[in-house]
Amino acid sequence: MQIKQFRYGADNLGYLVYGDKTAMAVDGGAPKKILSFVKDRNLALQYVTNTHSHMDHTTGNRQLLSGTNAAFLDFDTLIDQKEIQMEGQLIRVLHTPGHTKDSVCFYFDSILISGDTLFNGKVGRCFTGDHQRFLQSIKTLLQLPGDTAVYAGHDYVEEYVALARSLEPDNAHLAGYDPDHVRATLNEERRVDPFLRFNDEKITAILRARGLPAETEAQRWESLMSLM
Repeated sequence: MQIKQFRYGADNLGYLVYGDKTAMAVDGGAPKKILSFVKDRNLALQYVTNTHSHMDHTTGNRQLLSGTNAAFLDFDTLIDQKEIQMEGQLIRVLHTPGHTKDSVCFYFDSILISGDTLFNGKVGRCFTGDHQRFLQSIKTLLQLPGDTAVYAGHDYVEEYVALARSLEPDNAHLAGYDPDHVRATLNEERRVDPFLRFNDEKITAILRARGLPAETEAQRWESLMSLM
């Protein structure tokens, strides 16, 4: 399976997962561009779905569904099935509550569509207020192979790299990116994103220097979340 990224709005990123004959739109907020791509490739849009139910991610659903014979995969269906089959290949559905209760990620072929759970440079905001459940979601993603390409729901890279630099000005891994193809591997994220290194001695020292609790993993995570 392949992936195509679509930018829409100020900074939203939507995706089309496709094979030789079929495709699935994820957070398809650029419906005209997606439908044009599907037509040009002679594909059938099989599914429309979302990483979570925030309006900026669901805005294209109606147009995509009305213009095709695609089926809509809602949150309950995704969680019940735990996987999506397309052209004989499986796409894993990972329930990752934290940003929202209905947040999910999609994993296939060393690709992770992470929505607003994990951005390039930082984790998402925890609108549920359940920081510890969000921590478990992030730990689930960290178990994926290091070469996994992370495709997030927004292009916040410059803002979040600036935040990372404010915490670690000597981090040599902080660099620029390609705004036309926003992605990073999980290994790259681990080197850049302080929110993924909640057990790192350097991050622990930074938190303590700021007078923040850092004795336990749960405390370090809470302290990091307070920096958002």
